[in-house]
Amino acid sequence: MSAPLSIIVVEADRDRALQIVDSLRSAGDFEIHVISEATSLSRQIQSLQPDIVLIDIENPSRDSLEELALASGPMERPVAMFVDRSEEGMSAAAIEAGVSAYVVDGMKPARLKPVLDAAIARFRMFQRMRTELAETKRALEERKVIDRAKGMVMKARGLTEDEAYALLRKTAMDQNKRVADVAQALVTAAGLLS
Repeated sequence: MSAPLSIIVVEADRDRALQIVDSLRSAGDFEIHVISEATSLSRQIQSLQPDIVLIDIENPSRDSLEELALASGPMERPVAMFVDRSEEGMSAAAIEAGVSAYVVDGMKPARLKPVLDAAIARFRMFQRMRTELAETKRALEERKVIDRAKGMVMKARGLTEDEAYALLRKTAMDQNKRVADVAQALVTAAGLLS
């Protein structure tokens, strides 16, 4: 059986915080922590390492919204933000700050669980996209280094492109390294010698 979902609720008003906790308890089995002071938010989140952060704020300014979102660690976990009112452009600013779900018109108990589920799903989707993008960038950089190393081997040894790659690959196998690592070492050494 899996552990209950850990949720931090950020709410300054005690009565609203109790209402949120009650709504969460009726929606499922959660480990809930309430933070009433946004000033210590980042430290407390680092300490508790929740699965999701739920922020309830009446009328956020752009600065407070970004501060709350960034303190919540939006790249590490889903952040759902509930606001009573929102000015023009605030939802876009929230999404840019990393908020997974930005809900205007306050928190309604019946919507709480579906919004949390959507925030978690959206966070996981973006996390996969960030991972794929990082892997693609790394592969592209490695490809550039390998191509550069091939060019150096072709020029120095008078080999064709296929022969140069075969030599890099054989060297990598002999040294129990990746072709990209051998290519990087060659490019670095050539840089030192020129």
